Amino acid sequence: MTDEEIERIALGFCARTLPKEEWTHMAHFSTALWLMLRRPDLVPERDMPGMIAAYNESVGGVNSDMSGYHETITQASLRAARAVLAGLADGATPGEAFAALMASPMADKDWLLAYWSRERLMSTEARRGWVEPDLKPLPWA
Repeated sequence: MTDEEIERIALGFCARTLPKEEWTHMAHFSTALWLMLRRPDLVPERDMPGMIAAYNESVGGVNSDMSGYHETITQASLRAARAVLAGLADGATPGEAFAALMASPMADKDWLLAYWSRERLMSTEARRGWVEPDLKPLPWA
């Protein structure tokens, strides 16, 4: 994904104009990386929960105990994104960061199941708040 494509997705997400079908696993990560690299005024760990919930509602979604925003997945993914950025040279572009992340196990949308059982990860408790992994600790905790 190019820097321009990442910026288009991230800006569309922020403006709540990104089509719902474009809000994919890859779009979540590219947006997080773009925010970390290009929006120093935002703290993704603090700001993305509200941004994602608002985006979900803007495209007709519902944030409930069964769907929509998921705190544990969001925070684990942000930790993964920060770990990727920490391994890159200063001045890395969003495209370079995204390529590094996609070359890692996080490219698989089910990567979290190496750390959490499906039952624990999909629980209401994990959707509403941070839940520690039950299979093995995250390597960047």
